[in-house]
Amino acid sequence: MKFLHTSDWHLGRSFHRVNLLGAQAAFVDHLVEAVREHEVDAVLVAGDVYDRAVPPLPAVELYDRALHRLADLGVPTVMISGNHDSARRLGVGAGLIGRAGIHLRTDPAGCADPVLLADDHGDVAFYGLPYLEPVLVKDTFGAEKAGHEAVLGAAMDRIRADLAGRAAGTRSVVLAHAFVTGGQASDSERDIAVGGVEAVPASVFDGVDYAALGHLHGCQTINERVRYSGSPLAYSFSEATHRKTMWLVDLGPAGEITAERIDTPVPRPLARLRGRLEDLLDDPAHTAYEDSWIEATLTDPARPEDPMARLAARFPHALSLAFDPEGREEDGTASYAQRLKGRSDQEIAEDFVAHVRGGGTADEAERAVLRGAFEAVRAEDGRQEAGR
Repeated sequence: MKFLHTSDWHLGRSFHRVNLLGAQAAFVDHLVEAVREHEVDAVLVAGDVYDRAVPPLPAVELYDRALHRLADLGVPTVMISGNHDSARRLGVGAGLIGRAGIHLRTDPAGCADPVLLADDHGDVAFYGLPYLEPVLVKDTFGAEKAGHEAVLGAAMDRIRADLAGRAAGTRSVVLAHAFVTGGQASDSERDIAVGGVEAVPASVFDGVDYAALGHLHGCQTINERVRYSGSPLAYSFSEATHRKTMWLVDLGPAGEITAERIDTPVPRPLARLRGRLEDLLDDPAHTAYEDSWIEATLTDPARPEDPMARLAARFPHALSLAFDPEGREEDGTASYAQRLKGRSDQEIAEDFVAHVRGGGTADEAERAVLRGAFEAVRAEDGRQEAGR
C-alpha cells in the first residue's frame, strides 16, 4: 500500500508580512497531482491543518476545496488535529465527511478505532492519534502522570490492544502529533512542553509498522518506521536550509517500509545574510539571493541610516532586519525578544525568580509551583476551547 505522509499545513499563516495563502493553494494543487501521478492509495495529514484555532475564512475555504478535490479522486484521506487546531471545530461533521473518504480523527477517546483500508495483502489499520494535551486527557486514558510520554504511552497501549485483536498479518500505521526525542526543532513550532518535559521517546510507537508524525517543521527520520514529514512551506528563517517535502511511503506485505521524499513547491527561497550594510549591498557573492526572502543581520559598529530601504534597493524581498555590531561586548542591551528566543515559559519564569531574588536559581519547590501554574493555565485554556 502506498501513501503520502504530510503534516503542518498551517493554513492561514503568513511569513512575516507576506500572505502565504497563494503558496498554500499551490501546495494543495501539487498534493492532488502527486496523488494522481504516484497512484497513491491514501493521504495522511498529521495535524496542524490550520495555524490557529479560529482560522480566517480564506483558509477555511482552501481547506474545503482541498477536501473536495481529494474526495473526488476517490483516495482515502486520514487527518488528525494538531496543537494549533481546534479539535472540536476541525472535527465538525466528521461522520458525514467520512462517507466521502475523508476520515477526521480529532477525539482522543477514539484513537483505537482505526480506518481500515485493504490491498492485495490484507488490511492496513490507520490509527489517528490527535494532539494530546496531557492535563485534559490524563483521566481519559488512565495515565499515571499528566505528561506527554504518559498519555501517549497509554493511548498507544489502547492502539496495540486493538491491533492484537485483529486478523494476523494486519499492518498498522499511526498518525501522531508530538515532539519525539531526536527530532530537530525550528523557530516556527509552538512550544508543547508541559511540566518541563516535551519530548517522548520513539519507543512509544513500538509495535506499529509506521508512525506518521507531525509538529516539527523539518522533514526527518527518527528511525525507519518513525518519521516527520515536516511542513510543506517554510514558516521561519530558521528553516532556510530545509528541503520541504512529503514522504511517499510504500508499505510492503510484511510491513516493510520504503520511503522517498517528494519535493513541494517553493514560493520563494530564503536567505540569511550577515555583515556590514555596504558589504551586503556590494558583494557580488550575494547576487544569487536578490530574488529571495531575506533576513539580514547588520554588523556595522554604528547603526546605518535608513538600513531597510537601502537593503531593499538590492533585495526587494527583504523581510527581517537585526543588528549585531561587531566587536560589541555583551552589555545586557539585547532586545527582549532576543533574550527570550528559544526559551520555554518555565525557563523564563525561573529566570524571573532568580532576577527578583538578586541571584541564585529557583529551587525544586519553586519550580514545581511554576509547573503547576503553567499546567493549570493550559488546562483551563483547553477546557474553554472545548466548551465553545
